[in-house]
Amino acid sequence: MKATVWHGKRDVRVEEVPDPRVEEPTDAIIRVTSSGLCGSDLHLYEVLGPFMTPGDILGHEPMGVVEEVGSGVGNLAPGDRVVVPFQIACGRCFMCERGLQTQCETTQVREQGSGAALFGYTKLYGSVPGAQAEYLRVPRADYGPIKVPEGPGDDRYLYLSDVLPTAWQAVEYADIPPGGTLAVLGLGPIGDMACRIALHRGAGKVIGIDPVPERRERARARGVETLDPTDLDDTEEITAEVRDRTGGRGPDSVIDAVGMEAHGSPAGKLAQTAGGMLPGKLAEKVFTTAGIDRLAALYLAIGMVRRGGTISLSGVYGGEADPLPMMTLFDKQVTLRMGQANVRRWVPEILPLIEGSQDPLGVDDFATHHLPLSEAPRAYEMFQHKEDGAVKVVFRP
Repeated sequence: MKATVWHGKRDVRVEEVPDPRVEEPTDAIIRVTSSGLCGSDLHLYEVLGPFMTPGDILGHEPMGVVEEVGSGVGNLAPGDRVVVPFQIACGRCFMCERGLQTQCETTQVREQGSGAALFGYTKLYGSVPGAQAEYLRVPRADYGPIKVPEGPGDDRYLYLSDVLPTAWQAVEYADIPPGGTLAVLGLGPIGDMACRIALHRGAGKVIGIDPVPERRERARARGVETLDPTDLDDTEEITAEVRDRTGGRGPDSVIDAVGMEAHGSPAGKLAQTAGGMLPGKLAEKVFTTAGIDRLAALYLAIGMVRRGGTISLSGVYGGEADPLPMMTLFDKQVTLRMGQANVRRWVPEILPLIEGSQDPLGVDDFATHHLPLSEAPRAYEMFQHKEDGAVKVVFRP
């Protein structure tokens, strides 16, 4: 089969690889019909290379059709149409029963000190072959895949794999009071969808902050106030502008949908670049013991949120010893919530919004690009450089 394969920093290729096969009774094989390109994939493309191995198959946002199931999978049959969550969970352990599927005790990657295994996401999360491919082996298929009906195009359901539950959890963790104010840092796929969800759930004002004009325009069309941070000289001016728009107090909640590669973090960028130039094992050591994240977005969130407010982190951070302004966090009594989205926890709340004809979150036209898998190398480059209005790329193998 063809798959998108990692070979090094900014080097992904579409190659022929062996077809997956059923290895455990709880496995399923699906024929992938759509697979998303995620902002988290860009971290592998640029920063997290020390944890990758040449030949790793990328991608973690698939849907498709079941081709084969193991003897322990009684809930699926060949021909079923399914969406596959990006994390692999059992559904029965202590963590899964509490809606914390990203901490699944059955699939935790204990040798790395990590939570549940993830598709296509480094040795830190199990080195499981990913979903930007023609076929995908799905472990724990007795629980993970979500059956969806025939009929609507893939985009109606595809985002259940990651975008929708990640944005939903970001809003849930933001704890926006009824009619309250929210600032969203970054209007990529997760930030954009978080804005839509927050307004749908009753936020009074949502301010989206992003330097890319097409992304701001897209958010404004959905009722979001926007702010171009490049129009202002520094983070203090950005914070002051947001406070002016929120009664002088600051937003009740802030979602950081940017993460480790934020603009405006020269020291962090230098650390990431230097770490990426080291030999593999030494680079791993640096990345797992040092503060290597570019923290401009997080610092901005901390400075702008009102006293007693909440910051929700959905952007991925990877540094072990990042410097944080603990005095400010403590003094402002800020609540900080974060983590990978627990996909199956939020599906029952999201499904009714995408099953009807109204499409209140705009999933049908959420993707900006639909591309064949053969164009994956160019798609990664385009998405990283924010070219051609790229916000969400969907591959059609």
